[in-house]
Amino acid sequence: MTQPLRIALAGAGAFGQKHLDALKLIDGVQVTSVIGRELDKTKEVAAKYGIGHATTDLGETLARADVDAVILCTPTQMHAEQSIACMNAGKHVQAEIPLCDKLSDGQAVVALQKKTGLVAMCGHTRRFNPSHQFVHKKIKAGEFAIYQMDVQTYFFRRTNMNALGQPRSWTDHLLWHHAAHTVDLFQYQTGSKVVKANAIQGPIHPTLGIAMDMSIQLQAENGAICTLSLSFNNEGPLGTFFRYIGDTATYIARYDDLFNGKEEKIDVSKVDVSMNGIELQDREFVAAIREKREPNASVAQVLPCYEVLDQLERQLVA
Repeated sequence: MTQPLRIALAGAGAFGQKHLDALKLIDGVQVTSVIGRELDKTKEVAAKYGIGHATTDLGETLARADVDAVILCTPTQMHAEQSIACMNAGKHVQAEIPLCDKLSDGQAVVALQKKTGLVAMCGHTRRFNPSHQFVHKKIKAGEFAIYQMDVQTYFFRRTNMNALGQPRSWTDHLLWHHAAHTVDLFQYQTGSKVVKANAIQGPIHPTLGIAMDMSIQLQAENGAICTLSLSFNNEGPLGTFFRYIGDTATYIARYDDLFNGKEEKIDVSKVDVSMNGIELQDREFVAAIREKREPNASVAQVLPCYEVLDQLERQLVA
């Protein structure tokens, strides 16, 4: 019998538990360690999911022989440093989006991945959502070409709370986190790098120290354009909504649902083995490790996204 792939999860909060739920659905995977900020809460999560080891120290987990790979659902500012620590310990790593909030950190992760040959992936979930996979397959088959993407990313988050309504220990960011989804998806779907990028932002929040509203324009080398509106001030509807305008159709993606331009729903239930983007993302991570290959959304593949974000940030602070 093949030995199970033994995975540790760092970051036992709301999003970390989405990964734990997903990993339960993948054959031949065992979660052997969970790392959190508060030991009591981390032990509760470990007990809930039947995980034998809980700690607040990533280094303690990386020293364990029963860990082959690590999934990082920790604060943004830790992703690059912790990815490097995992690879230095000989562990494969998947960091949740974003890979970094500073381009040089992301470049360092990519450089180490190339040196070690380990699987290093970033959680750009939009590549895996069945709604976006449907569009991608149409593009690959030569049945659809994107002229324009129009994207709205809207939340109501005027205080520093997570998805469970609990206080966060870190501050989220419209540019380095939420825009990263769309910038990467635009380049992935068009198969073309961004050559023009512009951004403007609204007032800086007096307590959080971040812009709560932002507008971004992109143009790909092949001529396709993207307009992205982001807000933490929007009271509803919440989420990210994508409109693909192309040569043969218009597609509208809302969460995992897909519609055509006439608002007729498209069945995407057979696009992949699940409708859960996080599960599909984790399945790709596991498969890449087992097959000794580069995963979709590898750190090298997504680095061009962070190059664009760096360019936009320099515009905003100029």
